[in-house]
Amino acid sequence: MTRMERYSASLPFMLLVLILMLSLFGCKGEPIMVDEPIPFSRLLENQKMSSQIFKVDINYAVLLPEDYNESTDEYPVVYLLHGFGDNEKAWYTSGSIKYYSDLYNDQIVPMIYVMPIGYNTYYVNRYTGSYPYMDMITTELVPTIDSLFRTKQDKTARAVMGYSMGGYGALILPALNPDIFTVGVPLSMSFRTDEQYISEPQGVFDYQWGTIFGGKGASGEARLTDYFKQHSPFHFFSSSNKDQFAGLKFLIDCGDDEETLTITNDALHALMRDNQIPHEYRVRSGGHSFDYWKKSYPEALKFISNSVQGIPHPSNPEPVTIGERITSSDFESVEISGVEINILKPVDYTTSTVDYPVVYVIHDYEEGQRESNVTEIFSLLRNGMTAGTLKNSMVVEVPVSESLESDRIAEIISYVDTQYRALTDRASRVILGNALGGLHAANLAAENSSLFGSCFLFDAQLQEEGVDPQTDIFYYLDISDDGDSYRGYHHFYVKIRETDIGYEYRVRQGAESFQSFLNGLSESFPSLRNSLKN
Repeated sequence: MTRMERYSASLPFMLLVLILMLSLFGCKGEPIMVDEPIPFSRLLENQKMSSQIFKVDINYAVLLPEDYNESTDEYPVVYLLHGFGDNEKAWYTSGSIKYYSDLYNDQIVPMIYVMPIGYNTYYVNRYTGSYPYMDMITTELVPTIDSLFRTKQDKTARAVMGYSMGGYGALILPALNPDIFTVGVPLSMSFRTDEQYISEPQGVFDYQWGTIFGGKGASGEARLTDYFKQHSPFHFFSSSNKDQFAGLKFLIDCGDDEETLTITNDALHALMRDNQIPHEYRVRSGGHSFDYWKKSYPEALKFISNSVQGIPHPSNPEPVTIGERITSSDFESVEISGVEINILKPVDYTTSTVDYPVVYVIHDYEEGQRESNVTEIFSLLRNGMTAGTLKNSMVVEVPVSESLESDRIAEIISYVDTQYRALTDRASRVILGNALGGLHAANLAAENSSLFGSCFLFDAQLQEEGVDPQTDIFYYLDISDDGDSYRGYHHFYVKIRETDIGYEYRVRQGAESFQSFLNGLSESFPSLRNSLKN
């Protein structure tokens, strides 16, 4: 047999060996070809839903709970709505919602956050029917989210939170769709009262409002179309059928430095109070930015968390910590023209030679509670001075009485100025009061603007028609959101904003009480410190 013949004869055997070797090595190498598992990502950006209504893809993002991939639980859903000119990315970029939801995760239940693009729709259908955004949200997006993720598919487990234009969306979506959403948290809600709507510049009105609610090119009351009224909370919350809102839960929050939106939101709060529409309302220092809205997150997320669990939101905040208590031996009592006043000197009074600014407290108290109230007020202020959050000052407590008029307060000031080392210029005097004492303080400041540089009012019994703010006085307005004088405060605040008057405005959680006064007084310390000139 030739060499060639021997090679040809062995070829089938060699091929068989080769096949076996390839088979063996191939099996050994198979794991290299298996796809690596995709790491779990909580933030799902650039998601798209094919909308049959719009005939285009709708962009959205989703933030999942930290334990979503490790559990089989179903979760409540919070729809986060952006403002005019922004997009769905705003909440997880500028808004840092992932960071803050994690920061407060020990205070809230795990929730799914959905961030859809809203364009400039105000999250409603256009009056022409050509751009039905609300229909898309309720009939397409919500069912899509429920089908893709483990959601609690119940109206009580769906909330809406938004800022600016999205704040209006957070109000209108639950209000008009209570069978889908039951919780709304509008932050700096962008909308207009009828008066504001009518007075909008024509170009702004046509671009921002007329294309959505109709009336483009119109002026005056012709702008108030039926479609606008159907979508205005100033109209539908005043309707005779208020039962439709009974199951809804709202937390409305707006900064006091907004150009016009604080007036809008404050007017809405007053109207909802008038019509007994349940809600929470907050006003703090700040303007139209995420710097303000991020400070809203702790309570806003807690409010949503409580709501989706069916837990009532606390009716009152935690009481302020007063600290070390003084006793009656730490202050002096003096009678002036039949009025007994109490005077607290700063701790360094006897060791220094300086003159001090003076805080006059017009004190409303329940019968039998004056001494204990005075001790708490003085202790809170003294501890603020000791901690450096307030300037060392004299504090004069004056009880509310019918005889407390301008001549009487002038006598008291004259006595303090001559008997103590008190600064005698108006910029160094602050008058403040609570409840009926607040009304007296407002009147006394108005009648004696040459005596006081600042006026601090806490749940003051202000009326819609009554005392007006003075242009040369700084005002600090503080009221609990369940306080009785909400209409008077709104009137006073609007008057302040109509003129060039220095102010701070606060609406806090809770009902009018002495404890609420202490809480508000404590929160006012930064402004009170600035008002105590020395």
